[in-house]
Amino acid sequence: MSLLEKEITSLQDLLQVLQDDNTGYNGSIWYRGQAEAIWSLLPSYFRLSNAPSESTLLKRFKQNATMLVDAVPKGSFDWLFLMQHYGIPTRLLDWSENPLIALYFAIEKANTHSGIPAALWSLKPSELNKNAGIRDPDEEFYIPSFEEEILKLHSIESLASNPRTRLKPVATIAARNNPRIQAQLGVFTIHHLEQISIEEIGDSSHVIKYVIPDDSSKELIANQLSILGFTKFQLFPELASIGDIIRGELL
Repeated sequence: MSLLEKEITSLQDLLQVLQDDNTGYNGSIWYRGQAEAIWSLLPSYFRLSNAPSESTLLKRFKQNATMLVDAVPKGSFDWLFLMQHYGIPTRLLDWSENPLIALYFAIEKANTHSGIPAALWSLKPSELNKNAGIRDPDEEFYIPSFEEEILKLHSIESLASNPRTRLKPVATIAARNNPRIQAQLGVFTIHHLEQISIEEIGDSSHVIKYVIPDDSSKELIANQLSILGFTKFQLFPELASIGDIIRGELL
């Protein structure tokens, strides 16, 4: 089965394709927006060339961040979330449970990606996890959390001690312990050491790619999202967002 790809040019299009593609499926569906449709679903850490080890990145981040955080993270996964939050390359990919939030991120930087199609990705997380051998006989659409034993194999410590092991990416949930993750209804996939894009796993039936083809479509969708209240401050409830919004109104 090849990757399913469709085109959307408005929120009306999105509602129609989501209804067509999701009706009858009772599991969770996650969404991710990407500014360029050509980009694969591969974490930022794997897109680095000559990257230091993840353990080295963590040590360097800890060295300077420990004194600045309000509460020191309890374990390596918590450190990983913090690194992701501040733009350090990790094995995590951010997803949202809300398609409109993900769509906002797909077209958010349209000015710097002019003339380039964007993409909204749809993911069935429990179907992805079945490719990794994660199933629960009592829960059809089971999704593990980072606190569960099965995710320890994806920890920084485990990867460092078992460098020859290669596992498939896993969809997982985490405590929404900061306003940004809560506002964005954030969930995650985490890669192991195998550098494979999520859309290339198995028969690709767990993902759908919705392409936003041109700048006029991006502009229309941006206006429609604004009417519905999807603004930078809604998704980044921080003081910096207020400043960006006011500056934008003055230009």
